[in-house]
Amino acid sequence: MTMTDTSASDDPAAGQANHDEEEEVSATTSWVHRIGLDKYSGLYLLAAFFIFFGITESNFLIWNGSIEFVLTQEVIVVLLAFAFLVPLTTGTFDLSIGATMALSLVIVNKMALETDLPDGVGALVGMGACLAIGAINGFIVVKLKVNSFIATLGMSQVIAALIRRIHDGGNITSAFGDSYINFGKGSLFSFKWPWSETIIELPYYFFFGLAVAVGIWYVLEHTPVGRKMFATGGNPEAARLSGVKTDRLAWGSLIASAGIAGFAGLIYSWKFGTYTSSVGPPLLFTAVGAVFFGASQLKGRPNVWGTVIAVYVLAFGIKGIGLRYPREIDWIQPMFEGLVLIIAVAVASRQAIVKVNRRKPASSDDETSRAIEHEVQPSPLSGFSNDHEHPETHN
Repeated sequence: MTMTDTSASDDPAAGQANHDEEEEVSATTSWVHRIGLDKYSGLYLLAAFFIFFGITESNFLIWNGSIEFVLTQEVIVVLLAFAFLVPLTTGTFDLSIGATMALSLVIVNKMALETDLPDGVGALVGMGACLAIGAINGFIVVKLKVNSFIATLGMSQVIAALIRRIHDGGNITSAFGDSYINFGKGSLFSFKWPWSETIIELPYYFFFGLAVAVGIWYVLEHTPVGRKMFATGGNPEAARLSGVKTDRLAWGSLIASAGIAGFAGLIYSWKFGTYTSSVGPPLLFTAVGAVFFGASQLKGRPNVWGTVIAVYVLAFGIKGIGLRYPREIDWIQPMFEGLVLIIAVAVASRQAIVKVNRRKPASSDDETSRAIEHEVQPSPLSGFSNDHEHPETHN
């Protein structure tokens, strides 16, 4: 027994204070858990935005120009977030996703403008180029053992150079035929909202994005491959010793990431029908922030639907702020996104803190066994680093 333990046991007042503090912490934790703030804070925040801005801004709740605009506009950000999320489950970063999206977009536009090939061929070539970029990223990270953060950051500059080589940097407009645009932008359904003149419709590309979300969710949450990916991200050495092919999973996740980012570029081409040099890399921060924010939602680790929630919480929040403070939105938007990212990571990290058992140990052997029993559990952000200090196993 240590001197601290002896003094605590000899002081009933100190023991009672510790007991009261534990009860207070327990009550607070129980209250937070009961109302779901630990898992559904994003939904609470989204509801607050709808209530506040719905009351204060008459245009916030209209379908055309507000709700529909956010739902369709953010499909691109959602896909970029998925492109970051997939390799992250294996403990790998891909910071080239914005540039990869721009690569597919410039290729499909350039081929539509300067060749007689069908626009769909240009889309396939663009996707093939992105998959090749993903394979190269995987080779650099897995075979050359370059840190994924550095490797993909460098690759983003290489891609930027390729884009400038392909195109001189000006905008490309009106390059696509109607059939290509309608393939992605046509409406799956359209109907008039009862007792109003509002037409409710959503384009095909919105449902393409939804299909990608469902596919990634199913793979990550309901297949052995997904469980092995999370195991690799949580503790690669333990996963390797268990027979998981960690290098293959990391390499494959980078290829998948590039493919998803390339598809985001195609969705941009369907939605806007243009290429501009400002597309792609500027969306990286929003996508990464959404993944971090989403890690604090639903499961307490990176997940598909938490990411979707995060994207739309940010988007509707910014939409409401833009309606209320249109002149200040240029500086409020980056501040809002930055603060949300910081708070989200802080909350997600907080969930990983282990509460030390304050009961008096009977002996040094008991103290040792208790330390083993209360081994640090995996953080919701355990996949966000290549230094896996907190093992996570998935059998």
